Amino acid sequence: MEFKSVNKILENSIRTNWERDALSNYLGATLKYKDIAQRIRYLHLAFEKCGLKKGDKVALCSRNQANWGVCFLASLTYGAVPVPILHEFKPENIHYLVNHSDARVLFVDEVIWEGLSETEMPDLEVIVQMSNLQLIYSKDKGKIREEILNSFGAMYPGGFKPEDVNYYEDKPDELALINYTSGTSGFSKGVMIPYRALYCNMVFAARVAEPQMNCESEVVAMLPSAHMYGMMFEFLFEMTIGAHVHFLTRIPSPKVIMQAFAEIHPDIIIAVPLIIEKLYKSQVKPVVDRHKAFMRLPIVDQLILKKIRTAMITAFGGRFEEVILGGAAFNPEVEHFMRRMHFPFTVGYGMTECAPLITYAKWWKAREGSCGKVIDGCELRIDSPDPHSIPGEVQVKGENVFLGYYKNPEATKNAFTEDGWFRTGDMGILDKDGYLYLRGRSKCMILGPSGQNIYPEELEAVINNVTYVVDSLVIEDKGGLTALVYPDYHLAELDGMTQEQLEKRITDGLPEINSHLPNYAQIRKIEFMPEDFERTPKRSIKRYLYQRTNE
Repeated sequence: MEFKSVNKILENSIRTNWERDALSNYLGATLKYKDIAQRIRYLHLAFEKCGLKKGDKVALCSRNQANWGVCFLASLTYGAVPVPILHEFKPENIHYLVNHSDARVLFVDEVIWEGLSETEMPDLEVIVQMSNLQLIYSKDKGKIREEILNSFGAMYPGGFKPEDVNYYEDKPDELALINYTSGTSGFSKGVMIPYRALYCNMVFAARVAEPQMNCESEVVAMLPSAHMYGMMFEFLFEMTIGAHVHFLTRIPSPKVIMQAFAEIHPDIIIAVPLIIEKLYKSQVKPVVDRHKAFMRLPIVDQLILKKIRTAMITAFGGRFEEVILGGAAFNPEVEHFMRRMHFPFTVGYGMTECAPLITYAKWWKAREGSCGKVIDGCELRIDSPDPHSIPGEVQVKGENVFLGYYKNPEATKNAFTEDGWFRTGDMGILDKDGYLYLRGRSKCMILGPSGQNIYPEELEAVINNVTYVVDSLVIEDKGGLTALVYPDYHLAELDGMTQEQLEKRITDGLPEINSHLPNYAQIRKIEFMPEDFERTPKRSIKRYLYQRTNE
């Protein structure tokens, strides 16, 4: 794959799409590409004033908003290294990550700043409020803002024009950004993403998105931009083609998401499976259950499926080419139903360490239970004596693979095989056509009584199909399997059930659950969670918080 500078691609896109809308806060202000260019130049002058050098780190910690995109692009195109930090982290974690990353500048949301302190981050030169780019703190007490505004006016007396845009030219193996993981294992590691990994993902996205995605496309960004999945496919790729991104600046509840889809009519939808699963459980499954008898009749079955499909496509804005799901496992029952009615969705697979994409297939080429085929510029293998039938660790190498973990040589060494392949920690098999089928995380795998491999995700998919179950987690508990279940107490109450009646109903259904599971993977008991599980931004459960010792 011939490499081209990512920053020069962005430079060309900004010049070409100068008058087009670029970034909007949903139900708020819109910035055109020319507005972004001007703010980037302003920030570049500020970086120079602060003595920021190429390769210095710039931390960003904020909810999704247009200025997050501006600050990220300003850092990248200056030659600095942006360090996106998830705003859901606790203040002590944010302090730690800012310090660990050696950041010299921090862009921060005003609400998050209320819980932070500059004295806890002594290496910072400046702290800037994200929403208005106002200076919060500076080691240099001088009037930086006024000096920059004066110099900006003097440099561009006729206004800032497309030909004034000139960005840092990056190299393939150069460090582009550091993205801290927030996975299910509990320890954040700073993933060092090179420019070639960004470029690899961008080129592949451009190839598979043509001709549907272009400079007239509309996208709703509802995933955290500080996470690699949302950052790449709801923001960064769009900026390279001149598309218009609408940031949901509030908590992306189903109601807010559907309202935005209805108003914006996005051309593509990037989501996590939980969104589709919630829609299926709350709106689709009740309809299916009511018409079960009729759905045994082939013609009537197809009419009902067509009606549901039309309603769902309308609910998602009506204009999208496909819904791309990733970041977590998709419930098999929901996936089977969606495929039966030919809903245009596909399931991809990726990791932060691959910026993020590893496998993907267009929705009409996708196969049930699979997450697609390996992307261009990447190779994939299964560490198994028979990759087609015996699950083994998924291992990859290629242009999209990261450089290592920041200031963590031991973790970096452990992440790669002796012959240089990245160990994903996920278990899977490949079919004869190269489609990948994931079986679960190797760290989550439980050893059965006779040495069988039990993947709790597969058991949880069965439990989650039970009425009134929101989510579940299967753990090993004193030699047996226990299912931790978070039920929908509110829905049960609306249906006239007490908490005790609800829990008894689910517990009484345990034999039915076990009838769908292998003998060596039987659930011994169910325990109920009073509130939802703690989750990562991808909505995966933080499993490590719920593990028990088997003494």
